[in-house]
Amino acid sequence: MKKIEIWEPWFFLFFGVFHLHRIWGLLDQKSYADFWLGIMENKGALYYLTMGVLAALCIWGIGIFIKKRHHNFWWRWVYVFGGGYVLFDLFAIMVGLEFWHGLILKMYDINAPYWNLLWSFFIVLGGLSFALGVTLLLKRRK
Repeated sequence: MKKIEIWEPWFFLFFGVFHLHRIWGLLDQKSYADFWLGIMENKGALYYLTMGVLAALCIWGIGIFIKKRHHNFWWRWVYVFGGGYVLFDLFAIMVGLEFWHGLILKMYDINAPYWNLLWSFFIVLGGLSFALGVTLLLKRRK
């Protein structure tokens, strides 16, 4: 039987807010890039907290997908593909894969002509995720 689990709307709401915070990157490119590059380079408590929460949510989502494999909604594929990407991203950052580090440096290059397009994409993704979370929350309450 298909059932929206109690935490599923909150998963999408969290990732929605996480991506929507990138509006800051459009408003103040330098402080946004400095903040996140500093987090990744210093690997302090906020780094490990952020990475831990993101990894735990992705693993949880993939687990839900597997557990409900015969009764999945279309949006649970996000757990597999989005979660898989995030887990790879976190792994690549953690172990310091050179090519990935270079890619991240290019993403946070405030002089790049693609800056607004790149971060606008993530903001739209966040808006869609947040809207899905609200929709699931409303459907679950019915």
